[in-house]
Amino acid sequence: MPVRDPQYFLETSRLVFRPWRVDDLDLALGLWGDPAVTRWITARGVLSKSDIERRLADEIELQRRHGMQYWPVFLLDDGAHVGCCGLRPYDPAHGVFELGVHLRPAFWGRGLAVEATRAVIAHAFGTLHAEALFAGHHPENSASRGLLVKLGFRYTHDELYEPTGLLHPSYRLESTL
Repeated sequence: MPVRDPQYFLETSRLVFRPWRVDDLDLALGLWGDPAVTRWITARGVLSKSDIERRLADEIELQRRHGMQYWPVFLLDDGAHVGCCGLRPYDPAHGVFELGVHLRPAFWGRGLAVEATRAVIAHAFGTLHAEALFAGHHPENSASRGLLVKLGFRYTHDELYEPTGLLHPSYRLESTL
C-alpha cells in the first residue's frame, strides 16, 4: 500500500480524494490534456498547456474561496491518478452546487465514476449541507447521461454550456437529509 497523503479527506472502498496542489501540473496535463476527456468539455476538443495551467489554478482558487473543487481522485491500492470528481458553486445562495467528474480513459468502465460521484454526493449533502445538486453533460455523452440517471438525478432543462457552445441536458438531485 502506498504512503497515505495527509491531505486525503474523502475515501471509498477503492478511491481517495485530496485537493489540487500547484505541483499537480503533470496530473492535470494527463487528465485535461487527453482529447478523449476534453472532447466532452470544450468546443475545440483539446486544451492547450496554458489552458490546463489556468484550469489547475482555477480549481485551486475554488478550493481556497469555496472549500470545493473537482478534486483529484486516486486509486487507494496503488495511488494511480484516476481523474477528478467534485463540486462547484452553482447557485450558492440556495445551497445548490454543481457535480462533475472527469476520468482518465484507462479507468472508464470500472464503476469508478459511480463510486466517486456517490462519495461526493454524500459529502455535499452531509458535510457541506447542500440543498440540491446540479449536473449537466455534453448532449452526445450517453455514458454521462446514464451515470446521472443511475445516481437519481432528474432532468430539468437544457442549458447553454459556454465552453462547448452547446445546450447541455441538465439535471437536479435534491437532498434527502
